[in-house]
Amino acid sequence: MTKNEGTMDRAIRGVLGLILVLLPLLGSAALFANPVFYWGSLIIGAVLLFTAVTGFCALYTLFGIRTCKR
Repeated sequence: MTKNEGTMDRAIRGVLGLILVLLPLLGSAALFANPVFYWGSLIIGAVLLFTAVTGFCALYTLFGIRTCKR
């Protein structure tokens, strides 16, 4: 896995991922009473955090996108 995400891309993904993981755990119970929103937020947040840490996005590879310098 070669890195294909730049620093700004990784930072944005990290912040959004952290928000999406923490919201259902610490947030309003009314908003996340629906299990689809609860699990969807957790899964998407975890994927964003994983890609931020590794610097690799499989979808970027699929579409030939690269936001980091070579």
